[in-house]
Amino acid sequence: MIRTALWVLGGLLLGGIIHIFAVILAPDYTSGDAWARLERFGPEARFNVLPAVKPGSEPLPMLDPTMAHAVCRFSLADGPVRLDATLLDTFWSFSLFNRRGETTYSFNDRTSGEGKLAMLVLSSSQLAMLRENPPSDLESLIVIETEDDEVFAMLRAFVPDPRETDMIDAALNRAICEHMKI
Repeated sequence: MIRTALWVLGGLLLGGIIHIFAVILAPDYTSGDAWARLERFGPEARFNVLPAVKPGSEPLPMLDPTMAHAVCRFSLADGPVRLDATLLDTFWSFSLFNRRGETTYSFNDRTSGEGKLAMLVLSSSQLAMLRENPPSDLESLIVIETEDDEVFAMLRAFVPDPRETDMIDAALNRAICEHMKI
């Protein structure tokens, strides 16, 4: 009887260890990462406005239904990316994510200084080249260096009244996300 109990206990411990490893390693072996899921919303290197968040038909998990959302996927292997947006006088926030969907940088209209998005995202080697030949408006840009090649940005704008949805979506559609030459 004790021997059987030890075998059961050993089996449970081994099963628990295997379960823990499976949970920890699962994200590394799934093909449906955040980068791949965003592909259905539009082309790379441009902001794509997401459909409105409605109960039961969320375009992506955990989006705020009081916000309008736009995403831009890009690969730094194709060069640094310039992000620009001027939104209406409403709260907005910006986040930069790695391929797995982990936030690497975030700020909002109140911390942006001028209340607009003006950013340059680049790799370490691209930053070294940029220092040799900086753009004329470098001082007005937020420069973000990342080690990730595949990155996506999300721009969110608060919709205080449903009648303003079209204006806010238009502002998100005017947002710029494009590769630049250095």
